[in-house]
Amino acid sequence: MSSLEIAPLSTLDHTVSVPGSRSVTNRALICAALAEGTSRLKGWLDSDDTVAMRDGLGRMGVEVVENGEDLLVRGTAGQLVIPLHPLDCRASGTTMRFLCALAALVPGRTTLDGTARMRERPIQDLADALTSMGVPTRTVAGCPPVTVNGGNFRGGELAIDASRSSQYLSALLMLAPLAQEPVAITTSQITSRPYVEMTLDTMTAFGISVDQESDTRFRVAPQTYRARSFSVEPDASSASYFFGIAAISAGRVRVEGLTPASSQADVRFVEILERMGCRAERGSGWTSVRGPRYLRGIDVDMNSMPDAAMTLAVIACYARGTTTIRNVGNWRIKETDRMKALKTELEKLGARIQVHDDDMQIEPPEGVRAARIATYDDHRMAMAFTVAGTRTPGIIIDDPECVSKTFPDFFERVASLG
Repeated sequence: MSSLEIAPLSTLDHTVSVPGSRSVTNRALICAALAEGTSRLKGWLDSDDTVAMRDGLGRMGVEVVENGEDLLVRGTAGQLVIPLHPLDCRASGTTMRFLCALAALVPGRTTLDGTARMRERPIQDLADALTSMGVPTRTVAGCPPVTVNGGNFRGGELAIDASRSSQYLSALLMLAPLAQEPVAITTSQITSRPYVEMTLDTMTAFGISVDQESDTRFRVAPQTYRARSFSVEPDASSASYFFGIAAISAGRVRVEGLTPASSQADVRFVEILERMGCRAERGSGWTSVRGPRYLRGIDVDMNSMPDAAMTLAVIACYARGTTTIRNVGNWRIKETDRMKALKTELEKLGARIQVHDDDMQIEPPEGVRAARIATYDDHRMAMAFTVAGTRTPGIIIDDPECVSKTFPDFFERVASLG
């Protein structure tokens, strides 16, 4: 296994760009695939997760081609073909869940599989919802591989438990306009709710209207997606690492293209840093963070931004006082069990960690220690702990290549700050 020692940075005052949002790119790919006509995606992210989505759509008969810096998606209006082989969703949760729903439109059997970890991630709630709407769907002990027998997507009333993953609800919402009859979705508590709002915003951009009757009930009439030119905004989760570097260094980092108008929940991460003592500035096409002389610990609910919460966990090691990160139980069903992985690796830095149900309490060390960080084939573990390495000498990241899942040139961009 390869490893990379992170070089500490000196005086920091830089402007950086980050790649397009993975979450927005994959939602736009689904909406464009279901549209009539050809869509053009600008600023899209090229990474393992989006390649998995593109490959899966291609197996379903959707032509996706690069055109200069843009991506052209020739929509099928929901007329998909039967894949000849199982779809390999790799380690991409959005790909697995979104294509599982899309397979309801395929006139035959579709099988979806992925990595060993993907075979441990739950999907039974989505399978049950599809089955209730006329699409028999079978899992293996509630997880992938998944077999979907599509072609008779009736629609109608259904309930879905979105307390573990909002992606189940997002998948059904994007599928719903292609049902034979109106779809009414009732759900329980929605974890990471801003990602559902992102889904609704993307659907609206492609011509779909969703009647949100309440916080937990949605109604979608049969409609047609319309092709369009669509710009993918910079990834706010990726920006959190650069804002974190500024926060612990008392330096300044400005991220181009990211504004408070973003549909991504993680754009509000700068507000969390402001509570810790950072100073944020926001312009018409940028956001910047300047770190304070001393960070202070906070108590914060991070359910709406669990990815950025990992960055916060590392930053907390440099604060004065305890930081408590609440309501992040879905860390346990991500690319790895992030609750367990974070506890193990933060303790290597000298922090004292307590886990209570869905909360993590971080008591910072007097001085952060050098450590070799295991990343568990999880891109966010690698990127979050790189933040520590930009201040503390001797931070070594194992398997740095895992960042290709969402941010292939991450380490090059971090190095450019120095």
